[in-house]
Amino acid sequence: MREMTEVEPEGLYVWVQQEHPMRLAGEVVCARGEMVALVGPSGAGKTSFLRVMAGLLRPEQGVVRVDATVWMDRARGIFWPPQARRVGFVFQSYGLMPHLNAVQNVALGLLHLPRGEREKVAREWLARVRLTPAEMNRRPSALSGGQQQRVAVARALARSPQLLLLDEPFSAVDGVTRHGLYDLLGELRADLKIPIVLVTHDLLEARQLADRIVVLDQGEVLQAGAAAAIYQAPRNGRVADLVGVLNRFSGVWLGALTTEDRAAGRAWVAWGREGKGVRLRVRDKGRIRSGTPVTWVFQGEALRLEGEPAMAPAGEEVELQARVVQVRPLGELALGVLAVEETGGEVLKVARCGPSRRLLREGAVLRVWLDTSWVHVMPVRGGKEKGGEIRGGDRGDR
Repeated sequence: MREMTEVEPEGLYVWVQQEHPMRLAGEVVCARGEMVALVGPSGAGKTSFLRVMAGLLRPEQGVVRVDATVWMDRARGIFWPPQARRVGFVFQSYGLMPHLNAVQNVALGLLHLPRGEREKVAREWLARVRLTPAEMNRRPSALSGGQQQRVAVARALARSPQLLLLDEPFSAVDGVTRHGLYDLLGELRADLKIPIVLVTHDLLEARQLADRIVVLDQGEVLQAGAAAAIYQAPRNGRVADLVGVLNRFSGVWLGALTTEDRAAGRAWVAWGREGKGVRLRVRDKGRIRSGTPVTWVFQGEALRLEGEPAMAPAGEEVELQARVVQVRPLGELALGVLAVEETGGEVLKVARCGPSRRLLREGAVLRVWLDTSWVHVMPVRGGKEKGGEIRGGDRGDR
């Protein structure tokens, strides 16, 4: 458990540890005005963490604190029930009462107010989420999916919560409606100034909406941080898979081969198959022994294609020759799959938009330059990738 200092930043702090009935382990921190996205596969424990925050699940060990108020501390015997916690919860299925109209659904959460004020406050919030007066008087069955979701958001916020929880709230609406809801949430965030925790399977959604992401698998928090930092330097191969890193490879850590390498804090990793291969010179933190099997990743920014303008690399560049074996259009982007000759056919995945898309033609042979400062190397120990890491170059080294 992370030690809590006497003076903590305002916001949400959650720490959970249990083995039964399902494993939950790790912490989630979300400042006021910040949105944190919980990402991971089905069954990873994302919704269970939300249930702990809301008071719907009582773990074996754990702490939930919002600002200076402790909602749960199992070691001290503190546990506030859900009705005592000021939590707004937006469910994937909306959870609206089918026999009530939109105003009545929102007012149902305002029973703490005098009867005469409930409808007024409900209508004010429905107006803030852009429902018309006519739509406010309709039952859920007469509203579109996007309108129903707006009612659910208004209901969650009408009680002035200290914490907003969103459990895959956009998964049941179409793409156009979803982006409208993204815009609405962005506008509301500017005024709310409360911690917001989002559960989503959509990695693009997490990167677009959240300030930070928390990667979960089998109930355990594997890594947390800014999305760009995690994509650039995943803690291990499992995290790389879960966040959708495109270029991930296996190789052998050769270590420093000369006194010059050692003096410069550099080492080599071997990459290739079928008797072919290249060596990449990357930064050495001294955490991996020579001969250790490793997995390594890099982001698309590491690659420059023949025909693209040259820019000063942050580190050393390795020139490769690659054949474009597949091109997949992805809306405004094109994803190219390139087989690298020098490595025995290992493939690179390159996403390009604009004029650079024309470089990706099936069958074309291109020169490709790899900036090794972007290479992030992780040891494979006992058949499992652990959290030890080597990062090529200084950029983003954490």
